[in-house]
This record gives sequence, structure tokens and C-alpha cells, in this order.
Amino acid sequence: MTLVPSIVPTSGHKPSSSPNSHGYSEEPLFTRYQGNPILTRNDWPYPVNSVFNAGATLLKNGDTLLLCRVEDRTGLSHLCAARSVNGVDGWTIDPKPTLMANPREYPEEIWGIEDCRITYVPELDKYAVAYTSFSRGGPGVSLAMTTDFENFERFGVIMQPEDKDAALLPRRIGNYWALIHRPVTTLGAHMWISYSPDLHHWGSHKIMLEARRGGWWDANKIGLCSPPIETAKGWLTIYHGVRNTASGSIYRLGLALFDLAKPDVCLQRGDSWMFGPEALYERCGDVSDVVFPCGQTIAADGDTIRLYYGAADSCMAMATGSISACLSWLDANSQSSP
Repeated sequence: MTLVPSIVPTSGHKPSSSPNSHGYSEEPLFTRYQGNPILTRNDWPYPVNSVFNAGATLLKNGDTLLLCRVEDRTGLSHLCAARSVNGVDGWTIDPKPTLMANPREYPEEIWGIEDCRITYVPELDKYAVAYTSFSRGGPGVSLAMTTDFENFERFGVIMQPEDKDAALLPRRIGNYWALIHRPVTTLGAHMWISYSPDLHHWGSHKIMLEARRGGWWDANKIGLCSPPIETAKGWLTIYHGVRNTASGSIYRLGLALFDLAKPDVCLQRGDSWMFGPEALYERCGDVSDVVFPCGQTIAADGDTIRLYYGAADSCMAMATGSISACLSWLDANSQSSP
């Protein structure tokens, strides 16, 4: 496995921190790690095609765990854990898949499992892993619980196809668990939230953020990225928007803030995207022009974000930012109605 050096800022031009002609700040919110990509298929202990879109969490011993989507050479995906003491290098990768599709008991997983989001749930003292299960009818949302990322309690499908981009909030809202997800319906590809008393039965479905229309960067198709971050101001949420162009789709990242007690209520939504594919490893790969984070960790200072993202559906990369800077950016860049 190739070890990469300690974190240093990406060299090269940095956008000006002064507002542009539209009044938007161009200060970069996230700085790419100069040693990116941090994980590639060459690091894997068995033959694979690509490694990307990992859920992330801090373990109780302080180590960082990435539960990576691994596409093997059949074209189907499974999940495999990589662990690091510093969250940057020295990754120890499970010698075999950590969580495989099990179509015999869960037929909805017949074409693989992918793109998980990890939420630590203090009330249960467990990690909730929401992932996409690819069935004959399309992608759906499945849920599993674990304490050690070795043994998993599968709940099966909790949101039927077509649905994906799901994460559980870390605590109940009132008496109910809350799940953010992205169904595709006749209404479009928007972000929804649903509630459950027991993590098995879900209802009270509501749209929480709509894709814009027309020429916006996030028109027509959006979805949750990493699990929302609870702040004093609200649930800070990174989401992706898909811009369709003549040469293909571009996946970029935006920010929104939701009410703590009523997370279906959007308080702020950035007008512009704040992170997009620029580096070569983000622009060229199995699916070009994609940055897609499924997880982040928060440092001991309670502010620093390490954002782990899939790049071009081919490798894993990391960028650093801060909660306070994201909230300030929203204050300066939320001029339109949510």
C-alpha cells in the first residue's frame, strides 16, 4: 500500500476571498488534500475495478473508518472497510469484502450494494448503515446496524425503488427516527424525509428540498451527500446537484441548512455550488466530472470537517473545511428562496 505524506494545502492558484460581481464570496470552502487520491484500486488486497463513494465515521478508539463502495470486475458492487489512525494514510483494508450482497435472503440485493452513509446513533450505541440495494426493479434503500463493522443486522429494504442517497439522522425527532432519501417520482428527483417509530415502518413522507428548474447548477436532480451535521443553527447539509451538458453530467456540491426540530423546513440554501470537479482524478475516470461525498468526520475541535468523496467513480479523495466557514458561506450566498 502506498503511504501518503501529512496534510498540506493544495498548491496553486486560490480564488480571491473578495466578493465577485454578484456579491458571492469566492473563498474556497474545502481544500483538497495534496496527496489525493487517498485510496485507489491499487491499494486493494484483492482484484477490483474501482473504489469510491465511502461512508465515513470515527470509531470509539479514534480511528477513521471508511466503508468503501468497491466495484469488482463483474460490474457489481460491495462494501469494504478501510481503517486509518490519522484518517489520511496508513490504511488497513479488510482482506475480503466487509459487507456483501446477499440476494438469497435479500433478493433486492441481486445486482449489488453501494453508496452507504454511516450514522452513529448514541441512543442505540450502534452505527446505522444506510445503503443502496440494487434490485431488478432499480435501486432502493436498505438499512443495517452494526457495533463493530464485522457483524451486521440487516433490516432489508426500507424505501422501495427507485430511491437512494439515504442517511439516518443521529437522534429522534420527537418520538420518531428520521431518514433523508432521494426517490425518483413523477414529481422529479428531490430530497425527501420520512419518519419511523421503529426503523422498520416508515411514513409521513415530505419533500425537504426540491431540485431547481431551468439553467441552475442543481436543476432537475439533487440528492444528499454525507449525513447532515447538527449545529446550533440547524442541520448543515451537503447535497449534490447534477448539471446535464452536451458532453455529459457534472456532479457538484452545494449547502443547505434545515431546522433542528423540523428538518423538513429549509432555512437557507446556497445559490451557487461550492465544490466541483477540477482535479484530474475528479475529471477523468469511469464516470468523469464527479465529486461525490458519502461521509465526513468532525475533528476534536468540533469545527474541522474532513470530507471523504468519490472522484470520477474511480477512487477516494479527501478535502478539509470547517462548519463555521460553511455557515458563514450560507449567510453570504443564500439570496434566493430555499
